Amino acid sequence: MRIVEIRERTAPIASSIANAYIDFSKMTLSLVAVVTDVKRDGRTVVGYGFNSNGRYGQGGLIRERFAPRVLEAEPKALLNDAGDNLDPDRIWAALMKNEKPGGHGERSVAVGTIDMAVWDAVAKIAGKPLFRLLAERHRREANPRVFVYAAGGYYYPGKGVEQLRAEMRSYLDRGYTVVKMKIGNSLDEDRPRIEAVLKELDGKARLAVDANGRLSLEEAIGYAKMLRDYPLFWYEEAGDPLDFTLQAALAEFYPGPMATGENLFSHQDARNLLRYGGMRPDRDWLQFDCALSYGLCEYQRTLAALDVAGWSRSRCIPHGGHQMSLNIAAGLGLGGNESYPDLFQPYGGFPDSVRVSDSHIVMPELPGIGFEGKSDLIKVMRELAK
Repeated sequence: MRIVEIRERTAPIASSIANAYIDFSKMTLSLVAVVTDVKRDGRTVVGYGFNSNGRYGQGGLIRERFAPRVLEAEPKALLNDAGDNLDPDRIWAALMKNEKPGGHGERSVAVGTIDMAVWDAVAKIAGKPLFRLLAERHRREANPRVFVYAAGGYYYPGKGVEQLRAEMRSYLDRGYTVVKMKIGNSLDEDRPRIEAVLKELDGKARLAVDANGRLSLEEAIGYAKMLRDYPLFWYEEAGDPLDFTLQAALAEFYPGPMATGENLFSHQDARNLLRYGGMRPDRDWLQFDCALSYGLCEYQRTLAALDVAGWSRSRCIPHGGHQMSLNIAAGLGLGGNESYPDLFQPYGGFPDSVRVSDSHIVMPELPGIGFEGKSDLIKVMRELAK
């Protein structure tokens, strides 16, 4: 049993949308296929992975630095003790060989993308949905019913309040009871947008807002004073993700739930957020995204850091809107997952058979992460693996 090949393709997911910090006109991602010599049901087992939106594709790092380390390793050294499956932690160690600590940057995205594909292959070799495999490994009871919310509400050329309201209405029509929109351009621009969306929701759904790290402390406090008048689900990533002092100070002005963490890429950074960021375990939300932060192997260390800090993993709702985090939520007891109903296709969304009801989905019993259940996505993935 061995990994035969690791393939990467950098694919465009560009669009005209923008948040308060970046636009997506040049956005890409890396799609990875980990090809094994294992056969299941007459087909070669291939694990697939891709990185979340908002960080660009990492083709150079994957092809030149990380994939060769796995392929150069002794194949038996990458297997579990029983020799009947790949060992994700041993593969992760091979990926990170000769890497200094700290300075996570883009390499965490490259490693996280390969790691996703490895876990997909491992679960397929085991013949189990990844969420079931994770629950078994952690001696937990899996819960296939997962909370999801609809992320959207981006700034868009020519997109006025009425178009924003129509977008949010479409999410309600598709079964969501929590939706999210972007803020951060200015108070004058955002106040009427927020009030229009709240009017459209009319108590049928709750609204979260996301500033994408755009605001200074003074600006974040100004927003907090406005936002605390509204019944929001959360106020997300007001300032720079590594400015823990700003995050802690903001809690003095905003009593409602806050959320952050999608741009923290290691368990050490997550631990520092809990130590110094003033996050409140009774109301705030943590958004660490395994696809951007060295993968599930590292994410399990992040969850262990939460346990030590006295946080419930149910306060985690990862960024990214991908099926990998859905599996982690169902298997390891997270609070839910982000969803992009209309954006970043074919990579966003759920398997074709899955429907949203009361902002929850039920995970299908598909081996691996479940990519094979999403027809438009698996078509693209299999083209890479040919």
